[in-house]
Amino acid sequence: MTDGSPFTPSDDPLSPNHNLEITMEEGSENSEQLLENEGNDLENECEHVLENEGNEVDNDCEQVFEIEGNDHENITDFDTTIVDGENGMSQGKNYLAPVVGMEFESYDDAYNYYNCYAKELGFAIRVKSSWTKRNSREKRGAVLCCNCEGFKTIKEANSRRKETRTGCLAMIRLRLVESNRWRVDEVKLEHNHSFDPERAQNSKSHKKMDAGSKRKVEPALDVEVRTIKLYRTPTIDAMNYGNSNSSEKENSNHMDQSKHLNLKKGDAEVIYSFFCRVQLTNPNFFYLMDLSDDGHLRNVFWIDSRSRAAYGYFSDVVLLDTVCLANKYEIPLLAFVGVNHHGQPILLGCGLVADETPETYIWLFRAWLTCMSGRPPQTIITDQCKALQSAIAEVFPRAHHRLCLSLVMQRILAKLGDLLESEPFQTALNRTVYESIKIDEFELAWEDMIQRFGIKSNECLRTLYEDRERWAPVYSKDTFFAGLSTFQQGESMNSFFNGYVHEQTSLKEFFDMYEFILQKGYQKEAVDDLESRDTTPTLKTRCYYELQLSSVYTKEIYEKFQGEVAMMSSCIGITQLHAVGPIVTYIVKEREGGDVNTRDVRNFEVMFDKAGAEVRCICSCFNFKGYVCRHAMCVLNYNGLEEIPPQYILSRWRKDFKRLYIPDLGSNNVDITNPVQWFDHLYRRALQVVEEGMTSQDHYMVAWQAFKESLNKVRLVAADKHV
Repeated sequence: MTDGSPFTPSDDPLSPNHNLEITMEEGSENSEQLLENEGNDLENECEHVLENEGNEVDNDCEQVFEIEGNDHENITDFDTTIVDGENGMSQGKNYLAPVVGMEFESYDDAYNYYNCYAKELGFAIRVKSSWTKRNSREKRGAVLCCNCEGFKTIKEANSRRKETRTGCLAMIRLRLVESNRWRVDEVKLEHNHSFDPERAQNSKSHKKMDAGSKRKVEPALDVEVRTIKLYRTPTIDAMNYGNSNSSEKENSNHMDQSKHLNLKKGDAEVIYSFFCRVQLTNPNFFYLMDLSDDGHLRNVFWIDSRSRAAYGYFSDVVLLDTVCLANKYEIPLLAFVGVNHHGQPILLGCGLVADETPETYIWLFRAWLTCMSGRPPQTIITDQCKALQSAIAEVFPRAHHRLCLSLVMQRILAKLGDLLESEPFQTALNRTVYESIKIDEFELAWEDMIQRFGIKSNECLRTLYEDRERWAPVYSKDTFFAGLSTFQQGESMNSFFNGYVHEQTSLKEFFDMYEFILQKGYQKEAVDDLESRDTTPTLKTRCYYELQLSSVYTKEIYEKFQGEVAMMSSCIGITQLHAVGPIVTYIVKEREGGDVNTRDVRNFEVMFDKAGAEVRCICSCFNFKGYVCRHAMCVLNYNGLEEIPPQYILSRWRKDFKRLYIPDLGSNNVDITNPVQWFDHLYRRALQVVEEGMTSQDHYMVAWQAFKESLNKVRLVAADKHV
């Protein structure tokens, strides 16, 4: 922030009080020395009571630490990670070893993180000691140690139980800091014993974790996340990794140097006021703010209820719109964009970011993924950026990451100013990129192009060529795009906020028109729904495939499909190439460009499986656009199929598919002791009735009557209790 004021006021500092009451855990090693050290530290930190915790953790620590998302959402070195404190089981792997400077939102998170880390390595933990404020149960610090810490007392040594303590020094020391986060102040990683995963599995700490998981409502991907916590580690030089001697001052200096969101005076209030106002009318509106230690705003993410619901239908492909970042707009805006059943772009979330580092993008992606119930997209499309590539590999390792082709083509032309007006070069470039059918064709054409125009040493082209598998269509034939990326010459992708947000648009101006932009999109979708449902398309050919899908596809998609049907006339011959069992490969000859007067003919291989009625063309139109191509339809017709097989008619394009833009209803598993889940479950079900009730006047009357009857029944329950 340019005004230098923190986004949120900091808490008042604690008044110093050196009156300490200290109790040591029985059997601790070097008790006298430890007592002295602990006391001095506690006096400096103004804490008041040191409690003996024994071998058990408090009951309120039984909540199990979970990294939100699928198994790919791992905590990685020095990243900020979204953590869901609601679900009951950890789904992460390879927990990061503790390091001085780590911070957690709560003591429970810190305890459960160290417990999960210990379980994965094969040792158990216990709370060695903790301290609270005098006359209060508010915990201020704790030491978590390996279960093999210390030695048995004389009394314990005489028992028949096997000796398990070895005087192990492995531990972490936690302290509540002024930001109300729990910080790791001291770390000792070395153990003086071998790990025993089987024995550790049966330890009290891990049994508690498992028991806590079982008591929770069964976690599922469709459970809406209500609580999101931040787990942060400072970026520390790899040489200091795990070094318990790293000073807190060095960490603080680094955190002070972290970038803040570049806001003008009053912008923070604009953001907060907008979020508060929207939440009044949209209870499922969600936002998350990433604050630095000094209270300054770093990153912001938000998403409305309709976007979260829409993702349930259109989660296959997501485009990351970074136009504002790439062009250095005044607002550092980033948008998640999908495509609906009319082929229109839809907003699936927004963010404001302080910088374009992998850490920032990881924070943003994990926040977004958490809101989408941990379900990643099949394909994610971005601009070329190493930081984005690294973050996507971390958060969405199973997704197909592709680069927006229109942006790649713009970059090529921008970096070759001398050839910008060269028609021969543009023709060669377009032929190489858009018309190469096979990989060999593309690579040979590319080499010929850079040699012919003397641009082999161009660094931009070299970098793009190295990354060609992410943007050249010939390498992406197995990737589904749903028409969201461009694979035809002359097509381009516009920013979602194109025409509204410009280079000098202020944050206030953006939020003032934000809801208008979204409502305009909602209205267009509603109008297109009405036209698709009530309009009978005009047939352009006698092909039955055209008639078949005229009652299925939405108007916009059907018109695109009609173009493919009309182009069937340019396919002038089908020849069987070879057959292996029921799978037959054909060559479909097509006049280039569909021009009946041209003599140029192109060959397209089409494979057809007679057993499963499956067809696949080398042009990959189905994966690129979501409907079958003319070449495939020719082969289907050649083999006597009167209808397009149902697997090639995607529900995402159907006009008769009812879409309710309410949050995912999830499962019926509700914790009957949790009022929050009562509200959540009833609210979603009521929204479903409202959506259904708006479809017609008859639906409205039925829904209204059902609401009145339900309310009367609920009131009767309350009345019976007072009798």
